[in-house]
Amino acid sequence: MPRLLSTLLILVTLFPISAIAAGDPVAGETKAYTCTGCHGIPGYNNIYPTYKVPKIGGQNYEYLVIALKAYRDGVRDHATMELQAKALSDQDIEDVAAYFAALGKGEASQ
Repeated sequence: MPRLLSTLLILVTLFPISAIAAGDPVAGETKAYTCTGCHGIPGYNNIYPTYKVPKIGGQNYEYLVIALKAYRDGVRDHATMELQAKALSDQDIEDVAAYFAALGKGEASQ
């Protein structure tokens, strides 16, 4: 897992925001509706296995795009996230990432 995180960090630094097509945060708000079911609940813990679900509002745009594509493509392992991301096109991912990146740090929805 540390290797995956270091790879994601390298990709984020190598591909500035101009190298990745910018998403539409307004369109992303609608597309992110199901995301807020977990990422929008303050203090939410997944039941099994038990872990804290991160708030992703204000997260780096490039990181979100890379992470969602990694889940969608089966490179990053998390059953729920893989299923959610498989339904997303590249444009959907960019829009969702733009929406969450535009939020304040730790927010999930406006």
